[in-house]
Amino acid sequence: MDLIDLSNVEESDGRFLRFLNELCDTLEFDFASYATTNPVNGAVQGFANYPDSWIEYYSAKHLHHIDPTIRRGSRSIAPVDWTCFEHDDAFDAVFRAAPSFGVAARGITVPVRGPYGDLGLLSVTRDCNDAEWDSLMRKVVGDLQVAAVHMHDNVMQSNTLLKALRRPQLSRREVEILQWAGEGKSQQDIGDILSISHRTVEVHLRSAREKMGALTTAQAVGRAIGLGLIHPG
Repeated sequence: MDLIDLSNVEESDGRFLRFLNELCDTLEFDFASYATTNPVNGAVQGFANYPDSWIEYYSAKHLHHIDPTIRRGSRSIAPVDWTCFEHDDAFDAVFRAAPSFGVAARGITVPVRGPYGDLGLLSVTRDCNDAEWDSLMRKVVGDLQVAAVHMHDNVMQSNTLLKALRRPQLSRREVEILQWAGEGKSQQDIGDILSISHRTVEVHLRSAREKMGALTTAQAVGRAIGLGLIHPG
C-alpha cells in the first residue's frame, strides 16, 4: 500500500493545498491533511500542509501502514479526537517523533462517506493544552465537518484524483528496468547494467506488468511510455 502525495501529481490543482492553508488560518489550527484510499490498489493518497521534513519522514517510515488515525477514522462515522489514542502503542510509534518536526500529536480526524462508497479523512492538529483544545473543539467541530465534506466532494470530482487513479505507482527500480527494456536490452543485459541478477530483473518486470495491467513486457513498456513514466528508446 503506497502513500501518494496528490500535490505532486502532474498538473495537480493547487486549490486543495490553498484550502487546507485557509482552513488552518480560519479555524486556528497548525496543520491539516486530507486523505482518501485508492479503490483500485489501496494506496493512501491526499494532500497535507505539514512541513516537508515531516511528510518525508512519515512516508519513508511507511507510517500510514500503522497510523491509527487512518484506521479508526476509516471505520467511524463521527469525528475521532486523537485523545482517544492516549494509551495506543501504534499512535505513539507514529507520532513520537512528530514534535521534533514541529507537528503536535494533538488533533482530530473527520471522516466523510460519499454516495459511492468513497471515503475521505480530514485531519487537523494544534499545539495547545487540554483546556484550549476542548474550547476550540466546542467552537469549530461543526465547521470542520462542513469543511471535510467540501474538501472530499471537490477532490472526488477533480482531475487530480483521476490522474492518480490512472497512473500506476511503479517503484524507482521498476521504472529503471522498463526504461532499459524499452531500449531493447535483454533481462541478462539489464542485470549486468544494474549489477543485479536476471532473476531479480524478472521479478521487477513481473511486478511492473501487474501494476500496468499488461500481459507482456512490450505492452508494459508501451503503456509506460504513453503515461510518460519512461522515454522512448
